Amino acid sequence: MKELSPDDRPREKLLRSGAAALGDNELVALIVGSGRKGADALVLANDLLYRRGGIHGLARSGPGDLVQVGGIGRARAAQLLAALELGRRTLTHGPAARVQLRSPSDAAAYLLPTFGARAVEQFGIVLLDSKHRVIRTTVVTSGTLNTTIVQPRDVFREAMFGAAASVVAFHNHPSGDPTPSPEDVELTRRLRAAGVLMGIDVVDHIVLGDARYCSLKEMGQI
Repeated sequence: MKELSPDDRPREKLLRSGAAALGDNELVALIVGSGRKGADALVLANDLLYRRGGIHGLARSGPGDLVQVGGIGRARAAQLLAALELGRRTLTHGPAARVQLRSPSDAAAYLLPTFGARAVEQFGIVLLDSKHRVIRTTVVTSGTLNTTIVQPRDVFREAMFGAAASVVAFHNHPSGDPTPSPEDVELTRRLRAAGVLMGIDVVDHIVLGDARYCSLKEMGQI
């Protein structure tokens, strides 16, 4: 594909305009990666599509069918079949439902297995959409044995980058006792105030022990 201008090469075209802008042959050329002796990847892709009856015929092909095309060995056949299978699965496997945190106990059940028993204190947030479904969970900072330094700006930077409508703050107590300290209560107050300014609701602050939790919301601190 060296004969093509840089802007017309499939990879550059995809990066510039998106995959939907590419023809079937260009997509196949990107999958096979390179051509064969005397023919570049685009020529090989055209030959492959012609021999297999277009993309629908390609989708019904097996390894033995593909390796009959000159330039397609076992490795390239495997790449093509893997790409076809991924496309097929997007049509047959619906996306998994995201976890929804409706209550402090839901949040604790979601967080305890991963963050409850840690030797070092970690502070993080669960990013939620407008229906309180989990977007992702991120650790904002890790401390030493029993302390961590949290700045609201770091918390809400993560929330804004993740397009969160609200967040659940959490941290663990390495001692195993989830009873909030006065510092935990003060941090919750600061986060709530910052959240009001940012338009991102802090719906709870969960303190995690080994197998227990305390919710600042349940305690009336939120």
